Amino acid sequence: MKISIVTVVYNCADTIQGCIDSVLAQDYNDVEYIIVDGLSKDGTIDKVKEYGDKISKFISEKDNGIYDAMNKGIKAATGDVVGILNADDFFYSNDTLSKIAKAFKEDADLEATIADIVFVNDTNTRVLRHYNAAKWRPSKFAWGFMPPHPSFFCKREMFDKLGYYKTDYKIAADYELLIRYLLVNNINFKYLPMKTTRMRMGGVSTRNLNSILTLNKEIKRACRENKLPTNFLKIYTKYVFKPFEFILNNQSSN
Repeated sequence: MKISIVTVVYNCADTIQGCIDSVLAQDYNDVEYIIVDGLSKDGTIDKVKEYGDKISKFISEKDNGIYDAMNKGIKAATGDVVGILNADDFFYSNDTLSKIAKAFKEDADLEATIADIVFVNDTNTRVLRHYNAAKWRPSKFAWGFMPPHPSFFCKREMFDKLGYYKTDYKIAADYELLIRYLLVNNINFKYLPMKTTRMRMGGVSTRNLNSILTLNKEIKRACRENKLPTNFLKIYTKYVFKPFEFILNNQSSN
């Protein structure tokens, strides 16, 4: 079973090496690694080229945003299963993909998996938050909760069948896609009790107040487009519970 990993990058010369190294360090051998670059100007392209043919496919061209770039990578993928690894992030351990592959091999009907991730500081030396998906259910989409997108591994054929990331979203196209796949089309997914990814804090969706407002507007839109009833009161309720994730889950993150 081949697993395709897609990394989208733009001007991440300081972090792309750690991301690439975490893919190449995997003990699972049947991996296709695709990097999609948006014509970086800070030396990122040179750093990627240093790896030569260790990178299966390298696409460097102008794109229409992160979700357009993700779609390019997925369309270029030839693996049975596709996962996304952001340019600032790392796989949690060297056997992450072996565990993912085992889950799909053991259940021929399995179409996707979700799991846990951890948020780390910039130097990847300290865990700041554990994003635990064990109790997540599709009904929680209406309340602004989604499973951690970096932990989502999906059969490649699902993208052709159910569609790709919507490129007219700025921040929450991943939220919309997961609603469409896991709730509306009810694909056969499974929670795996493992951590897949170490993710640096401070992504675009939480960068500032304007980003948070845009995120939640797009979450509401994603629910509406998929005929899932919700409202802003429901969606913003999640911020009451988020601080407890840092306090309660952090103890089990190391």
